[in-house]
Amino acid sequence: MSTVTLETTLVCPACGHNAPETMPTDACQYFYECGGCGALLRPEAGDCCVYCSYGSVPCPPVQQDGDCSC
Repeated sequence: MSTVTLETTLVCPACGHNAPETMPTDACQYFYECGGCGALLRPEAGDCCVYCSYGSVPCPPVQQDGDCSC
């Protein structure tokens, strides 16, 4: 069983602002408001959540199973 990392850094594609975040283990996050420019981030096509699209580490289900179960 591999260790799941819950800490990630989200980077806004609009302004480059980055913010450390703790990912939930029981839900996907579909929306995230950038603390720098206020842009509402949504997952890119093919990604299950904002962590997989803009985070330094993918979400816990992807880390654990290679697929998102959300």
